[in-house]
Amino acid sequence: MSALPRTADTTGQPRSGTDITLTSGAYHASIASIGASLRVLQYDGRDLIVPFDADEVRPVFRGAVLAPWPNRVVDGQYRARGALQRLALSEPERGHALHGLVVWTDFAVEERQADRVVLTTVVPAQTGYPFRVAVRVEYRLDDQGLHTSVTGTNTADGSAPWGTGPHPYLVAGPGPVDAWTVTVPAETVLEVTPDRLAPTGLAPVTGAFDLREPTLIGDRFIDHAFTDLVRDDADTATITLTADDGNGVRVTFGPECPWVQVHTADHLVPEYHRAGLAVEPMTCAPDAFNAGPERGLLTLEPDASATAEWRIAAVSA
Repeated sequence: MSALPRTADTTGQPRSGTDITLTSGAYHASIASIGASLRVLQYDGRDLIVPFDADEVRPVFRGAVLAPWPNRVVDGQYRARGALQRLALSEPERGHALHGLVVWTDFAVEERQADRVVLTTVVPAQTGYPFRVAVRVEYRLDDQGLHTSVTGTNTADGSAPWGTGPHPYLVAGPGPVDAWTVTVPAETVLEVTPDRLAPTGLAPVTGAFDLREPTLIGDRFIDHAFTDLVRDDADTATITLTADDGNGVRVTFGPECPWVQVHTADHLVPEYHRAGLAVEPMTCAPDAFNAGPERGLLTLEPDASATAEWRIAAVSA
């Protein structure tokens, strides 16, 4: 699977925004400025994520940066500043506010080298989020893969709720995901309602959610957040996805992301259906704006910042 050729509309700019190419050794990446989205990531010509065309409206949040919250705010409502805050319901079919406020923002390109780019934007105070947070995203390629960091800085008075994460759809080889093997070293899963995916409570991983050892995905459906991750001596968690030939991709992330959402990309559109595995390290759980600090919600005081980092790298047989 490879990205389609880059084209542009009559303004000279692709629909996904400024197209930024990064290279380092065998790695190649393309970043779209809309949503600071990871559009293409390849190793030695092999796709590591499901790509999309530069002149395409980014489908199903592929590669987008999620901020100032990842995942869902249930019913688009939470309490802050002594009042009930009401967000736009960007997931109307389930009635939630989904994936933050910057996924359709055109980020500014602040710094750019052959193997590195820094993009920035500001989340303005608005209905439902009466705070102002500056967002800085850095992508950097080296022989260890693609490193991403996202930093939120509160630039207004009063404390601001904050969370972030990415939304890549990983590719291990020829699809669909059913034939790939995944390892998610998590002890706990956040259970959700089947219709609206609203969190109901934590449970030990069992059955289809026990992915602690390499597990064939098969026909299982997953769209769940996992936590209590087993980490190495450097406090790093690793999610690995491989094909039959032993090639694949891994995502690694540190303790600033105690959660990871995994989704088998079940979709009504045949082209999207189970084409990749969404693996989303998150600083907080779904609906953390309501669940609070016990589910990882961060509070940024004035002038305070928080940074989260993760890396996507090739697995070679």
